[in-house]
Amino acid sequence: MRIIFHIDVNSAYLSWTSVERLKEGKSDLREVPSIIGGNQKSRHGVVLAKSIPAKQYKIKTGEPVANALRKCPNLVMAPPDHKMYAKYSKELMKFLNTYTRKIEKVSIDECYMDFTDIAHRFHSPLDAAFEIKDRIYETYGFTVNVGISSNKLLAKMASDFEKPNKVHTLFPEEIKAKMWPLPLSELYMAGHSSVETLKKLDIHTIGDLAKADVELIEIQLKSHGRMLWEFANGIDDSPVQYIRQDAKGVGNSTTLPSDLQKREETEPVFFKLAKSVAERLKKEGQKANMVSTEIKYNNFSRVSHQKQLTKASNDVEEIYENAMELFDELWDGTPIRLLGIRTSKLVDEGEPEQLSLFDMELPKKKDEREVKIEEAMKKLEEKFGKGIVKKGV
Repeated sequence: MRIIFHIDVNSAYLSWTSVERLKEGKSDLREVPSIIGGNQKSRHGVVLAKSIPAKQYKIKTGEPVANALRKCPNLVMAPPDHKMYAKYSKELMKFLNTYTRKIEKVSIDECYMDFTDIAHRFHSPLDAAFEIKDRIYETYGFTVNVGISSNKLLAKMASDFEKPNKVHTLFPEEIKAKMWPLPLSELYMAGHSSVETLKKLDIHTIGDLAKADVELIEIQLKSHGRMLWEFANGIDDSPVQYIRQDAKGVGNSTTLPSDLQKREETEPVFFKLAKSVAERLKKEGQKANMVSTEIKYNNFSRVSHQKQLTKASNDVEEIYENAMELFDELWDGTPIRLLGIRTSKLVDEGEPEQLSLFDMELPKKKDEREVKIEEAMKKLEEKFGKGIVKKGV
């Protein structure tokens, strides 16, 4: 049986800031009502992280700072420091690599570890998880939750149980008792829109969804519905995608100036990202066999999905179309804060490809109009420089 850990830093931004403040002899933000984000004087910005005492004032991640200050006028605020967060994240990954290199980092403050090959070194997976958790606190001064299971989904769900500084298991035989009674909104990848749709079918808990007719769920939510039904039943065979030394990838993402709420608003963003990725691939003489799309919602949750291409490509149109297809499968209607495209499984551009009969087309003779257009473009580029003529979108 596989042994998978999901490790999640408890309120990472606030915890890391607190550790730095303690080094300077300042108070611990984790012990008072406090937030990371925004500017206290201007009252602008949003709450990026909150302390446990701040929760008592019903302060929520993602809400405007002005709202948070109305709820708690004595709220302590600290500005974000992304350079410092990156430093702590790097230190955490370096520490975890002393156990195994089979680590999939999914964000700055969480990762999966495939513990299967080294489980024999410990009395039990629980012993190993407690050792990791305690050593992180003793070494760096911040806490983590560790979820343990036989697959990534259940390990992720387990780590989201009671916080902070906890270790939880959620093996398949524990699903009925530990996961099914939870509200549907607690299920990984179950966004607000999907939850509201399922509530209309009298599905309110994860258990309700697990016992529902999957074909009915698919009618309502298409492929995303089947995925949620599988997750409710603890089904997930995705591997821990650890990065080998020889593995490469090219990607790009962008944080949006304002939340996007319509599909058509995402199209120009995705095309710009696809263009950037395609240009980098071509510059490095590479083609990609895999494309993945990432979405970060305005509630700061992240989702991603990937697909294998029929053949390696660095064509902007192909990367864009596949990214949009993945987006349509992923997006649940929640306002979007960040979009990203990543390519992987790269091969050299000149590497021979095996073509099917369907890939083989007879060369098409260019008509007179196409020849004239190409000649005109060539003259313009000779006069004004390469790239002066761009494809319209």
